[in-house]
Amino acid sequence: MVAAGNDSVPEGWPPPSGGKGRSGGGGLPFPPGKLLLPAIFLILVVIVAVAFVTGEGGVIDVADTEVAVIINYLTGGEELVTTPGLVIFIPWLQQAYLFDKSPNEFVMEGQQDRSFNHVRELTVRAKDGSSFRFDTLTIQYQLLPSRTADVLNDSGDGEAFKRNWLRASARSILRDEFGKYSSDEIADPSSYELAVAAATERLDGVLESHGIDVTQVIIPRPKFDKVVEDAIDNRKNANQEVQRLGIEIEKLTFVRQRTLAQVERDKAEDFEQVLGILEADRITAEKDRIRTVKNADAQKITDSNDGNATEQANLQEARALEEKARKDAEGLTARVTALEERGEILVREKLAEKYAGIRFSIVPYRRDPAPIRIEHLGASGPLPPSRPVSATGGSSR
Repeated sequence: MVAAGNDSVPEGWPPPSGGKGRSGGGGLPFPPGKLLLPAIFLILVVIVAVAFVTGEGGVIDVADTEVAVIINYLTGGEELVTTPGLVIFIPWLQQAYLFDKSPNEFVMEGQQDRSFNHVRELTVRAKDGSSFRFDTLTIQYQLLPSRTADVLNDSGDGEAFKRNWLRASARSILRDEFGKYSSDEIADPSSYELAVAAATERLDGVLESHGIDVTQVIIPRPKFDKVVEDAIDNRKNANQEVQRLGIEIEKLTFVRQRTLAQVERDKAEDFEQVLGILEADRITAEKDRIRTVKNADAQKITDSNDGNATEQANLQEARALEEKARKDAEGLTARVTALEERGEILVREKLAEKYAGIRFSIVPYRRDPAPIRIEHLGASGPLPPSRPVSATGGSSR
């Protein structure tokens, strides 16, 4: 065989001298120069055909849902191709590998495995010894395009990453996470959500190291045995009754709070009303106090003015009385003085005034053997009727 690109002729060519030509019985039917070119062309056609048949033809078509990795055997480098279209590489020196980057589903349902992406249903042993299962469990995943070279080195080419890691990891991780709970606990929505979240996070962490991204884990409600289902239903009914009673308690509590609020509001209104009344009474009392104070002040002023007037009047009267007394005293003093000066005359005048009303009876004179003097009359009282006083002051007989 002639090597590609070599101008040498096959070993043992041309035949040794002395052989026969075309006309001879042992020679070639055509000249050697005419055999070389068809042989070379035939060899090249065979090489290209083998290259395309084996996938090493130097050209690949990258679809929208695919990503390619081109390995350079000469340098050991890796080239990632994510853009759709034709990609050219050097055969035997380079090798291209295509990978599917579209979303995929790993389904767990039924009683037997159907394919590497469709396996039997998941059964879990709970921590209380009971078991439960999931009818249809779906894991949606896809290749991480940036990790395609790692996937090639880790899992191999083509769909090897689909066949290996999901089947190896999903069942064990899901059983571990859901097996941490009892049947009653996994029937509780809160525990169920915790188990789903933990399983999704753990599964995504394991598969990401192999270049696989878990986009979503769809896990249905677990199915239990008949006895466990009945117990769960009874528990659910009891929980619903407890919830109903709790709602009733909340309603009664709300009614109580609303009633208390209404009572407090009414009491507050009454209190405000009483405060208003007290404030009105206070204002009225304050007005009365002010009015009383003003009246008292006015009365004080009036009484003060009256007192001052009375005081002035009394002072005037006292001054008048004092003046009168003074004048009376002066008159009395004058009279005393006059009395001192004209004492005898005044005595006589007084005696005259005193005796002015005395009636005298004139009788003829006769000598009274016992005459009564006039100056003795004041001391001895009126004359006896039997002894009339004479005009001269003597008594008549």
